[in-house]
Amino acid sequence: MSSSSSTVGPTKESSLWSNKKCLAICSVVMIANMQYGIDTAAVGGLQAMPGFLKVYGYEDPTSIFGYGIDSTVQQLMTSLMSLGSFLSAIFAGVFASYFGRRIGLWSACALNFVAVAVLVATTSKSALYVGRLFLGLANGFLVTFSNVYTAEAAPANLRGVMVALFAYAVNFGSILGSLIDNYTKNRMDLLSFRIPLACLFIVPTLLTVGLFFVPESPRWLLVQGREEDARKSLESLRVARGEEFDLEWVEMVKGVEEEKRIARATPILDMFRGHDLRRTLLCYGTIAAQTASGVWFFIGYQTYFFAIAGITKAFEYSIMNACIGFFGVHCGMWAMKALVGRRFILIFGAITCALCMLACGIAASVNATAPSTGTVLVAFTALFMFFYDACVGAVSYPVATEVVSSRLRTYTIGTATALGNFLAWLTGFCSPYFINPQDLNWGPKYTYIWAASNALCIVFFYFFIPEMKGRSLEEIDELFEAGIGARKFTEYKCKITEEVRQEVQQNHVSVQVGKSDV
Repeated sequence: MSSSSSTVGPTKESSLWSNKKCLAICSVVMIANMQYGIDTAAVGGLQAMPGFLKVYGYEDPTSIFGYGIDSTVQQLMTSLMSLGSFLSAIFAGVFASYFGRRIGLWSACALNFVAVAVLVATTSKSALYVGRLFLGLANGFLVTFSNVYTAEAAPANLRGVMVALFAYAVNFGSILGSLIDNYTKNRMDLLSFRIPLACLFIVPTLLTVGLFFVPESPRWLLVQGREEDARKSLESLRVARGEEFDLEWVEMVKGVEEEKRIARATPILDMFRGHDLRRTLLCYGTIAAQTASGVWFFIGYQTYFFAIAGITKAFEYSIMNACIGFFGVHCGMWAMKALVGRRFILIFGAITCALCMLACGIAASVNATAPSTGTVLVAFTALFMFFYDACVGAVSYPVATEVVSSRLRTYTIGTATALGNFLAWLTGFCSPYFINPQDLNWGPKYTYIWAASNALCIVFFYFFIPEMKGRSLEEIDELFEAGIGARKFTEYKCKITEEVRQEVQQNHVSVQVGKSDV
């Protein structure tokens, strides 16, 4: 009997092209996040649209629109979606543990159809509020399950780029929403706002069809004990076979087995115990940083904000900012893949966002009514959207989804998304009081608050967020279980990687020996 040996060398970093099948599948799933972009841009623009204000507002000869809108209506129509998202995201973990990611997304699509039908069919304020709440309930599932699925399906070295498709989809949706508003803004009939609202049928329709071609998450199937289905799912997500595939599969199996070993009787409470508590707080902090940047204020109110600041082309500038943000996402995805890690990008993003907010506040403090102040506001709002989407927007969800444990990912991301939506609701609810002429009338000076909150984000990112670029989810589990400090992550050599390599190498040698015997 003769034998031959072979060594399994280190796996090469795969490219996006070599993972084009996985990228295509994740892109289909990430369509879900376009709904949030279309919704926030379109509904935010309605508040500066005379046709909408004629129905849901009141006549006001002193207003530049000819109509005014009560702060309560603004608050409810903007914030109820965030409240609905908060409620559904809380229960996303429990739902997913039984039904998986695909069923969750399909359920959200069905609820979307109902909500949009309510919004389009009536002009009652009560129906407007109910429709916004239902849209929020659907959105909580869409955001949670799409991001969790992508984090679990993507290869380790491409996970950041693929999860950043969240920001890509949101910004593309914002461009569509802003464009639709721009072309209906001058109408005075019901179609002025019914056309933008009807466009919210687009995403659930595309996603409902696309999900038939998407396999269930292999990690979720493994947790359910369906190992054969899990391997088939992973095979359908990968083009390459051989040693690299075997390494990933064995590491995934060992990681899930280890997670089950340390699991306690009440999984959802494990988020707040031991090393998982640290991971939960990091996830929550990263998602909260999105709101702390001030982006939800600009997304929800920038058209109205520009208009009351005396800027004549409010709708056009909103489209411009959406396009600039879209370009920023591309830059952020490229930077994550080719240049630097997540931690540096987050810190740099918080610094630049703080400076942009500060510039807007200072300009308004010097001379709020000068034409030059309007120019400064437009310029620094555009810069803010670029730096937010290139940095915090592109990187926050990749970090949030990979920092949590595999076993608790849906629970933690679901509750983190709920927290993010609660903070977005709080922003939407409070902002009218600060900027409206009939209330505090701060106008652009409101941005001082967001400059301060960005400064807090800088401190959080620097001291607490570890660098996880290129690590598999199983390696990240090991790093946290070992209690490694945030700034020592890059130095630590994981044991699971070597164990998996040795196991695959032994299997490879056994196969070669078997062939020799034959």
